[in-house]
Amino acid sequence: MRLDQFLKSSRLVKRRTQAKEMCDKAFIRVNGHQAKPSKDIRENDIVSVYYQLKKLTVKVVDLPKGNIRKEEAQKLYEVLEESEYEE
Repeated sequence: MRLDQFLKSSRLVKRRTQAKEMCDKAFIRVNGHQAKPSKDIRENDIVSVYYQLKKLTVKVVDLPKGNIRKEEAQKLYEVLEESEYEE
């Protein structure tokens, strides 16, 4: 599954176009490396998302098959680290 699709399906990012923009600006890393939106994501990959005020690092637990419900989206990943930036 593509990285941008996973980010949208898991609700880590609201829209796929937003996920693409974040990848282009190096705000998304997979296994410690800058990732393109088309990167193939697999189970057990470590994805770091750098938001405006926080960093979220998750481990991919499952890949969605088709559309999923909002309640099921959090089952796709396990949060490893969540930290806020100090101003």
